[in-house]
Amino acid sequence: MLLFIEQTLNGLQLGIFLFLVAAGLTLIFGIMGVINLAHGSLFMIGAYVAATVTRMTGSFALGLLAALPATALAGILIEVIVIRRLYPRDHLDQVLATFGLILFINEAVTMVWGRTPLFLNVPPALSGSIEIIPGVPYPVYRIAIIVAGVLVALLMWLIIARTRIGMLIRAGSTNREMVGALGVDIALLYTALFAAGAVFAGFAGAMAGPLVSVQVGMGEQILILAFVVIVIGGIGSIRGALVGAVLVGVVDTLGRAFVPDMLKLFMPPAEADGVGAGLASMMVYLLMAVVLVMRPSGLFPVAVR
Repeated sequence: MLLFIEQTLNGLQLGIFLFLVAAGLTLIFGIMGVINLAHGSLFMIGAYVAATVTRMTGSFALGLLAALPATALAGILIEVIVIRRLYPRDHLDQVLATFGLILFINEAVTMVWGRTPLFLNVPPALSGSIEIIPGVPYPVYRIAIIVAGVLVALLMWLIIARTRIGMLIRAGSTNREMVGALGVDIALLYTALFAAGAVFAGFAGAMAGPLVSVQVGMGEQILILAFVVIVIGGIGSIRGALVGAVLVGVVDTLGRAFVPDMLKLFMPPAEADGVGAGLASMMVYLLMAVVLVMRPSGLFPVAVR
């Protein structure tokens, strides 16, 4: 039972971490309608900047703070130089252009930092474990990721649903020309929105630094799961992204932890390990298939006005 609780918490932490990545993608893909395959590259840039500044200063907080403007600047450059020309184009052009960005950014990062992975320690202030319930200690840093994800979700909901900027963003996603005709600088608004999405990706990358090795191509590994999250939750829905991320995180973690052992009840151990590993890696995609069969627009589709 304690193992199940611990793995469930690990799944919740993974889900919140996926939400941090999917949050920016929800803004860019769900609201702006741009398929940005380079979103994972912004995640990678945030991780590299945070790792570099942390090593130079010895402060993870400074590394985290440096990652935010760095990814915002990268996002602005990408939007102005490449993405702005893709708004009127179809999704195939967007896929090809942003895939080219992945290759370009990976080579640029390799030229700056090399191919040797960087490793970060968990900051001393967030090291160690606490007992969240008696007999179940849990790492403080993973709890910090959960809290950060919840705060980001609340902040995004407040901005999108309760502010004038959020109203303009929603209106611009529905009728860009009409919002522009009312005197709103829609190009500047979209640039700011893209930069905000980049900051969310960079924040996630910086937070991931102490948990994974910081290396070239790390963004592509998590981008696929981020797309699964927003498809399950409903494209453009912040609430759907949060719920979808938690579902994916919990199902993926529990599947990898328990499916092989369950198969050993009626299969030879060696065969159960092989089949179980394959089945566990497929569970998030099976989850997505089930959700799409029952709700083709996702769990929380955005209402069309």
